[in-house]
Amino acid sequence: MFKSLRFVVALFMSALALPLLGVSMAGASTRPPQCIVSLSPTATETLFAIGAGRQVQAVDKDSSYPTTGLPAKRINALNPSVESVIGICAKTSTHHSTKPDLVIISYDANSIKEKLKALGIKVVEQDAATSISNALHQIRQLGALTGHAMKAKALAMSIDKTITADIASVPAHPTRVINVYYELDPTYYSLTSATFVGSLMKTLGLVNIADAKSTTADAGYPQLSPEYIVGANPQLIFLADTRCCSVTPTMVAGRPGFSTVSAVTNSHVVNLDDDVASRWGPRLGLLMNQLTAAVKSVLGDSRLWG
Repeated sequence: MFKSLRFVVALFMSALALPLLGVSMAGASTRPPQCIVSLSPTATETLFAIGAGRQVQAVDKDSSYPTTGLPAKRINALNPSVESVIGICAKTSTHHSTKPDLVIISYDANSIKEKLKALGIKVVEQDAATSISNALHQIRQLGALTGHAMKAKALAMSIDKTITADIASVPAHPTRVINVYYELDPTYYSLTSATFVGSLMKTLGLVNIADAKSTTADAGYPQLSPEYIVGANPQLIFLADTRCCSVTPTMVAGRPGFSTVSAVTNSHVVNLDDDVASRWGPRLGLLMNQLTAAVKSVLGDSRLWG
């Protein structure tokens, strides 16, 4: 499996094994952290979106958004070391240590959380979101932790409003069954309705063809066969492997048997940005917009429902 997919699946599987870490504000310092290390691409996006970007002095190697302003210091979140974290911060007149005030993780690789906590470093784990409310809670949590509570609250409200409006904009279609295939990589790994993105598609009335092939062992991320996908004949295909693997609708159409699939013949194969589709932060509304637009396009295609 491709590196990016391994990282995404690791994050989402961690959500099944570990509850979201609650952060108690009782007894916490009222002074916002001056040196933050983000080992989560989603947290990095959120921190910059709520105005905490100047406090972030290092991020993980997969953080790629915003496209400008990210710190040059990078840490491998899949294989982090204590040494790579504790010497990251610049000493100033008000921050006398090279240790960060706050480290955000989304995957506890190498038991880094306990190791850093043992050194007196505050670590907050924000596992992969399991629901919309969970994702919005994480945004508000980062706001409270960094001194940007009001902006974080406003961002969460905006995303919630966007998602609610998108869901309401899709016409009821009880007699129009839309089967969907969501591709994570070219080896046909997919996701089910039990996952976060899968739950978003379910709110739009889609029937996920991966659900029937999932087992407890795959944690919601089964690998399908091309024969199964062709036989399921999805009316809609989402490609979340356009950035990592350069997959295009033309490439999908050229796969054996796929030229007969409804989504291909009717041009309902939709490119998604891998990064947007695999994160649950500020650009969540953008992902929901794309999913919703695709569903409405299928519903409005008279060739399918004539």
